[in-house]
Amino acid sequence: QVQLVESGGGFVQPGGSLRLSCAASGFTFSNYAMSWYRQTPGKERELVASITPGGSTNYANSIKGRFTVSRDNAKNTVYLQMNSLKPEDTAVYYCNAKRFFGSTQEYWGQGTQVTVSS
Repeated sequence: QVQLVESGGGFVQPGGSLRLSCAASGFTFSNYAMSWYRQTPGKERELVASITPGGSTNYANSIKGRFTVSRDNAKNTVYLQMNSLKPEDTAVYYCNAKRFFGSTQEYWGQGTQVTVSS
């Protein structure tokens, strides 16, 4: 049974930090690229950051220099360290797994709310 479970979201003031975690199970984690997306009600999900099995990363321009994505294959977990948070970072953050080798296969988590406000 495939599962992606996000945690670590919450309420934070502008300039603050949060670390999101995504615990994966039910598939071979090391064969998947992992990504973080975010979505505000009424808008499409946007890619925030991604990391390949080998550790190559990619970031959206809007968060570049503030967020860091990492993974621990031994723990089947991907992280998103968010620093210098801004109100416009407020969104539901979703974990995504996409098969890196062979045929494409994707899985999604349920999301975790991040609210940045004074």
